[in-house]
Amino acid sequence: MLRQSPRVVLAGLRGGSGKTLLAVGLTSFWSEKGFTVSPFKKGPDFIDAAWLALAAGQPCHNLDPFLMTDTQIIESFLSNSTEADISLIEGNRGLFDGLDLNGDTSTAQLGKLLKAPVILIVDVTMATRTMAALVMGCQRFDPDLNIVAAVLNRVAGSRQESVVRNSIEQYCGIPVMGSVPKLREDLFPERHMGLIPHQERDDAKKAITWARKVVEDNLDLKSIWALARDVKPLEEGHYYQVTEPPRMFDADAPRIGFIRDSSFWFYYPENLDQLKNLGAHLVEVNSITGEELPDLDAIYIGGGFPETQAPALAKNRRFRDSLRQKIEAGLPVYAECGGLIYLGEVLILNENTYPMVGALPLQMVLEKKPQGHGYTILEVTKQNPYYQVGEVLKGHEFHYTRPVMKSPGEITPVFKVHRGHGLDGQRDGLCKKNLMATYTHLHAAGNPLWGERFFKAALESKKRKDRRSSHGSQKKGIENAKNLS
Repeated sequence: MLRQSPRVVLAGLRGGSGKTLLAVGLTSFWSEKGFTVSPFKKGPDFIDAAWLALAAGQPCHNLDPFLMTDTQIIESFLSNSTEADISLIEGNRGLFDGLDLNGDTSTAQLGKLLKAPVILIVDVTMATRTMAALVMGCQRFDPDLNIVAAVLNRVAGSRQESVVRNSIEQYCGIPVMGSVPKLREDLFPERHMGLIPHQERDDAKKAITWARKVVEDNLDLKSIWALARDVKPLEEGHYYQVTEPPRMFDADAPRIGFIRDSSFWFYYPENLDQLKNLGAHLVEVNSITGEELPDLDAIYIGGGFPETQAPALAKNRRFRDSLRQKIEAGLPVYAECGGLIYLGEVLILNENTYPMVGALPLQMVLEKKPQGHGYTILEVTKQNPYYQVGEVLKGHEFHYTRPVMKSPGEITPVFKVHRGHGLDGQRDGLCKKNLMATYTHLHAAGNPLWGERFFKAALESKKRKDRRSSHGSQKKGIENAKNLS
């Protein structure tokens, strides 16, 4: 079956060209007009995706040619744009930037795969006609890519705007659909890992309103809407198989918790959806305000910024202690990056030391430069509850922390790093009882076995707990009967 799926890709000539500001502004504008917008982010980015989700009022899904196959990308796009009036895909870095000479994993590759029109965001700082040469270069570099328009950004004045606009339209044959001046204020400030997340800002809604006004004042919104709807249909089909969810009553469903607060919120929607679709009852947990860990059969701790919330995490000793005790008792736990940091003994920031959960014999030291940044390839080398020895996992990492093993022989990493950094450039993945903690983030749409195995661990955990409860009830019944006799 063919689906029209109106869509548009916003791409830049380089990173930092203003894509996110305009993507958030467009998403918010269309949403405010009553349209359903499905936002997508190319690549493994969590922060930009979170801003897009806030602007759209619904999840933003990542489309990643490294973590997913072409067919998985198409399936994800179609399944997550079914109810949308329009889909907006924000690219990353420069249009053709990828992992190799062929541009694999680039925004251009994704645009061609989705048969999507591409609008180039052109930062015109200190340039005029040269920008037409750059746009023309993109057109000729890959004639199969459908570059349909340009938007000028950081324009200094009317003269520059006129020269650049006329040059692009005359020499490149595409319209310029907007011109954004240099802005006096910036409500999207950055820090070491990109934009400051909206989870840490009290004025997030104000920033989105500001971005919406920027596009309203400076972009030809009707023409952009028309371009997004003038697309070739995509073929709908079932591209990858997912294990049939087990049939169970609500009382039989395992309770899988996931920590979501201002410290931990790096979760791909597909990861949580897969656990839910498999039959799990998802329980949202707050590590800062929660008094203790609730009754759970497993817990998933995603990435985030424990370093910015370290005092608050350290202050909630009761929650940390309850989590450590459950881990020691064998609770299945899967932790990624920020979750790994949290499960160590302490987090050291400058000259301050903050106690963490203490489930792993690690001290985490925050460095000024990234310790791991980019895609990862891991080989499973040791037995663990979630992966078979010999399996190869593809993911990504981005962290500034450096782990210091308190007792190097006490716990052994289970992954060999073929690409990336992990714990020390050679190893990643620490396993203790039913706990797995790793710097690498995995995407369930590209690795559905992750969710199936974690769900199975939660199900087994629930069965063990139910057996203990049943045995305890039987024992109590026997004792009561003896007393009556």
